[in-house]
Amino acid sequence: MTQTAPAPGTAPSRTRPPRRTGRVHRAWSVAAVTFVTIIGAAGFASLPGLLIEPLHEEFDWSRGTIGVAVSVNLALYGITAPFAAALMDRFGIRRVVALALAVIACGAVATVWMTAPWQLVLCWGVLVGLGSGSMALAFAATVTGRWFTARRGLVTGILTAAGASGQLVFLPLLAWLVDRHGWRPATVTVAVAALAVVPFVWLLLRDHPADVGLAPYGGTYAPKPAPAPGAARRALKVLADAARTGPFWLLAGTFAICGASTNGLVRTHFVPAAHDHGMPVTAAAGLLAVIGVFDVAGTVASGWFTDRFESRRLLAVYYALRGISLLFLPILLAPSVRPPLIFFIVFYGLDWVATVPPTIALCREHYGDDGAIVFGWVLASHQIGAAVVAFLGGLARDLTGSYDVVWYASGALCAVAALMAMVIRRRPPGGAAEPTGGTRHA
Repeated sequence: MTQTAPAPGTAPSRTRPPRRTGRVHRAWSVAAVTFVTIIGAAGFASLPGLLIEPLHEEFDWSRGTIGVAVSVNLALYGITAPFAAALMDRFGIRRVVALALAVIACGAVATVWMTAPWQLVLCWGVLVGLGSGSMALAFAATVTGRWFTARRGLVTGILTAAGASGQLVFLPLLAWLVDRHGWRPATVTVAVAALAVVPFVWLLLRDHPADVGLAPYGGTYAPKPAPAPGAARRALKVLADAARTGPFWLLAGTFAICGASTNGLVRTHFVPAAHDHGMPVTAAAGLLAVIGVFDVAGTVASGWFTDRFESRRLLAVYYALRGISLLFLPILLAPSVRPPLIFFIVFYGLDWVATVPPTIALCREHYGDDGAIVFGWVLASHQIGAAVVAFLGGLARDLTGSYDVVWYASGALCAVAALMAMVIRRRPPGGAAEPTGGTRHA
């Protein structure tokens, strides 16, 4: 297609036509930087489950008390996401993510000097929660939506898998540090990792294809839109409009159960639960890292499936299989790692965040250009579900001396999520997106 020349006096970043080049499209390098950033962010999410026992032993804080800080962290991680997506529209991806990394580093380092539970809530709960929430999956959805038209499902799967890759990189190291040197060096390691990612973000990440005169990968050139004022107002307006539609509540409900059965339960409580059965902490952390290995394969495959199959059916299958696996976990935990537990780790790992690509696809399908912000609110429900179970899991352990009831309850909730996914109605091909507060496409 012939590109028209920009009108005289027009800003180049918004009107110049895309350059023709035989090199690899710039979108892939942007995706690579995003991948590295999310890997760094995974270090922050890997640590809470390793802190429960050390903090309990050093300060004599109950697991429920520690769980409050983890719950605040998880809740803010989700609640921040839609506002961060809107702020990226207003100030740009680079500025928001770089500031978020600095906030995380400050919060992680400050925990070294804490002496009271409220300080844990402030540093790890509030500061790290706000910072990591700004680099949540809404960040991946924003990058994918701007830079890719083709292969969106696959790229979403790859970026989602970055979290699992980061878990694989950081979890064994952090577990070794906690076991050999205590929890403080582990928190400092997280802070250093956050700061190390900042130069990559600032130098290599770009906010929009038009900044470098390109069209999105697989798409046609479009000028860079003007910064959207009123980021907080826009995020709330999109929520208010989306909340009037049925698909939003079904997606939010299923994703809340997703968070409850992954971040809130397994990521937070698997290590202490395995330790209750006599398994060494390093061995249990190693199993979580193995989950990360298979999560990479499962999530990338899910992105590929999302480009080819109906998203709501994929969600139903994923939730049903996850629920079945959780029902068997209480009888698999033992002092040593046995083949049935390894089978669970592989099976559960393939399903860990496979729900993300079809959920993002459904948000984009039903809400058009506001899909990233809507997904941010859906992600908030994910983290609220995770926060509730992170607290209730610790409370159940304190009251009953066992995590069994939490595993069984999560398995049952996953069955409910599978049914909810099938209820989400399909949008007819070419039909209008659900009405929201921002711009839309058919």
